[in-house]
Amino acid sequence: MFKKLKGNLKEKEAPQPQPAQLASEKSSYRPQQASYDQTQLHPNNPYYTPPQNQQNASISPGGYQPPPGPPPSYGGPGTKDEYAPPPGPPPSYPSQPLPSWDPPPNNDWTVIPDTALLPPPPSMGYDQSPTANASEDEGEFAYNWCLRYPLWPAQSLPPNIHSAVQAGQLALLRPPTFTGDLVPQRHPGHWKCRSHIKCKDSSLLTNLPLYSAVLDSPLRTGGTKTVYFEIKVLGIGRKGHGSSFEEADAGIAIGFVAPPYPTFRLPGWQRGSLGVHGDDGRKYVNDTFGGIDFTTSFQTGETIGLGIIFAPPRNPPGYGQPAHGMLDIGVFFTRNGVKQGGWDGNEELDAERHEGGTIGLQGESDLFGAVGVFGGVEFEVLFSPEQWLYNPF
Repeated sequence: MFKKLKGNLKEKEAPQPQPAQLASEKSSYRPQQASYDQTQLHPNNPYYTPPQNQQNASISPGGYQPPPGPPPSYGGPGTKDEYAPPPGPPPSYPSQPLPSWDPPPNNDWTVIPDTALLPPPPSMGYDQSPTANASEDEGEFAYNWCLRYPLWPAQSLPPNIHSAVQAGQLALLRPPTFTGDLVPQRHPGHWKCRSHIKCKDSSLLTNLPLYSAVLDSPLRTGGTKTVYFEIKVLGIGRKGHGSSFEEADAGIAIGFVAPPYPTFRLPGWQRGSLGVHGDDGRKYVNDTFGGIDFTTSFQTGETIGLGIIFAPPRNPPGYGQPAHGMLDIGVFFTRNGVKQGGWDGNEELDAERHEGGTIGLQGESDLFGAVGVFGGVEFEVLFSPEQWLYNPF
């Protein structure tokens, strides 16, 4: 099994984004709406096209001078003998013994305090994954790619296209690095996929966003919005007969990304993305290092689901507070139709590990479903609610 590092960018300097880029990535919640136009084709997506445009106060010293002579309470001019301490020790010292530091009697020092009410310790992040196959150079290239291509503003979808998304009628797009088969099934939104044993890191994205920031935002609708889909692992490794990703030079990940995204990277590794990886069982939120412990590795025959719930804020920000984090966001994970954990989508992230924090994932950007793979994997992708094992609604 190859054990290469994910792109540790902390040790290398990358070009700093220009103010225009920072302004684009840190825009307010209400995004610009670009019209939907099928005549302008993005190389990777003929249905969703990129937009055309992307005091210190000084204090001067005053003229105050101290009054002449000693303070009035000291009397007038005198000698240094007037300021000497009184003769002899304090009267109370000779008659009182020194305090004792012995513990009080019958004190049980073996009692351990109850820590059940204390907050849980912070999640432990890693600098590398024991199973990933990405190199540091690939990570640096992806980092610079994201600097070059800032996040797109949210686009407006026609009503018929938006309705098709709600019904799960989505297609998978083939990234340039993917080698294998993507076969649509009879039921809309159902795909069978098989990657080659030498397939490089690739993210298969949906052709349309599962979450439209223009049409689905709770700030517009007043209600909650849930996006979710599932994958089923059919085979791992050579000829698809393996049972565990820990035993094969292969991996699969499920996640969501905001466009544009470098499809030669797995979801969760770069800006505007999150994912749960089946090779190491870790969650990644804009984490180009080694992820955070979350679950166990995926097994053959398991059905894995990932979803996000966007809801109106229970505690809206006050006047003058920043617009980010205005929605309550919950990420949840399922295995074989049973919910098995999740996390708060607004949780604070380490600035050194997650540059940009949760930018693109706060409800201000469109979000596409993403399935990341490397090596030989056989799997199904299920976008239609009729075929899910778990009912998120």
